[in-house]
Amino acid sequence: MQIDVLGILDVRVNGVSVAPTAPKPRQVLALLALHADQVVPVAALIDELWAGRPPRSARTTLQTYVLQLRDLITVALQEQGSAAGGAPAVSAKDVLVTAPGGYLLVSGEGTSDVREFERLTGQGYRAMDAGDFPGAAGLLRQALDLWSGPAFADVQTGAQLEMEAKRLEESRLCALDQRIEADLRLGRHRELLAELTVLTSRYRAHENLHAQFMLALHRSGRRGEALDVYHKLRSTLVRDLGLEPSARLRRLQQSILVAAPETPLGAEGPLATARAASDAC
Repeated sequence: MQIDVLGILDVRVNGVSVAPTAPKPRQVLALLALHADQVVPVAALIDELWAGRPPRSARTTLQTYVLQLRDLITVALQEQGSAAGGAPAVSAKDVLVTAPGGYLLVSGEGTSDVREFERLTGQGYRAMDAGDFPGAAGLLRQALDLWSGPAFADVQTGAQLEMEAKRLEESRLCALDQRIEADLRLGRHRELLAELTVLTSRYRAHENLHAQFMLALHRSGRRGEALDVYHKLRSTLVRDLGLEPSARLRRLQQSILVAAPETPLGAEGPLATARAASDAC
């Protein structure tokens, strides 16, 4: 089974998609796929589908959606059996299992983009901690390349999936922050400018990304623009949140302010401050 949720939902059994087009069965599959090989309680599925206001027929309707998913799985298994010249080795009930209190989607020896993302980011963070910045940059770039859009991009999300989508997006931002940090450590400041221009426009109050943009600009000999980034961020924070930039960001601004424009500040200057700002990841 191949499970993709980091973008458009796609679940394939033997290469055949089993993702339904109807919104609610698609929600059920998305939640089961995200938690593949784990029992998803009936209560969680009902809450996802009806947001705390389930109809009296909720359990029966959920069972209907599960049967629809099993029908799609059966078709995929039959195609495998036909290609192999025999009957399928397993049934749809072996793939989408009715368990005590819930349902379980069995991934078998398949792949999951979420699990692969978590594996690669874990390796990338360990490489960062070991000072292997080329390795970290490569691993984190591979992890981020698994994303084709927002998680569950084409799924109608309820409370459960909405929460999971936010969690995954936070994990993606953390990996992005650390990948940029690794690239800065490797002296790729000029290559990062275009990307950071877009990111700081999209995440207007994200201090870490702004700190990295300031540093990349300064290292590219554009100190005035680096200071402009700080002032624009400060205006946004004060206007929208009633907050001043953090002490670490203010120290970064001061470090850039007092340095000569051509000074290639290293790990003991703004980079150390920018790196400290990303420690939460």
